[in-house]
Amino acid sequence: MSITKRPVDFSQIKGIVFDKDGTLLNFHDTWVPRASAAVLKVADGNQALAQTMLQATGFDLKTQRVLGGSILAAGNNRDISLVWARLANKPIDEVEALLNNMFAASTHGSSVAVEGLVPCLTALFDKGLALGVATMDSEAGIQATLGHFGCLHLFDYLVGYDSGFGSKPGPGMVLGFCQHTGLRPEQVMVVGDNTHDLHMGQSAEAGCNVGVLTGTSVRAELEFDADLVLDSIADLPCLFV
Repeated sequence: MSITKRPVDFSQIKGIVFDKDGTLLNFHDTWVPRASAAVLKVADGNQALAQTMLQATGFDLKTQRVLGGSILAAGNNRDISLVWARLANKPIDEVEALLNNMFAASTHGSSVAVEGLVPCLTALFDKGLALGVATMDSEAGIQATLGHFGCLHLFDYLVGYDSGFGSKPGPGMVLGFCQHTGLRPEQVMVVGDNTHDLHMGQSAEAGCNVGVLTGTSVRAELEFDADLVLDSIADLPCLFV
């Protein structure tokens, strides 16, 4: 881990807002199968068009990975739909509805948790920290992708891009967490695998913004904006003694 910005008094942190994909879930194992199935559906089975659509939203065909900061990595389903609908010559709302349904369906790929997900969250919960999820996935997607890990009861707050709190990197999701929990922004830590998570925390004036390396971004992409960069959320409990 590395401190790259301001020093942080972790004793003052009383709540944590987590990004979901790439932070709580292994991004590529969870989302590449779902995105591959969805793009082929939007492309009506046209493999060449589907590859073009994936590339246009940040998928590297050579490495079979999603690029950090890309639309697939950082955007919401509406953002993806704006690109895919144009390339497939389909209505945006139709594509967005299809993505919301397919991305929330386990038939198009199983969710893969980051290592130590439940023990980590349980340890933080047991330390008295309020926990929340703020994702660019939908609310239904939160339930569908995290539900079967048996950890949703540990969270006080679950919001998606369609929950009415705005989207990242705006402050709304974090400020909503503060309103829900009664915490002040300076008492909140934001944890995510992309710069838009960190920028969300900055815009809300969160007390600490933490980057993790379990998603689409590498350390060099995170450390300019992060107060701390960790290998994964498994490193968080030891910060709170």
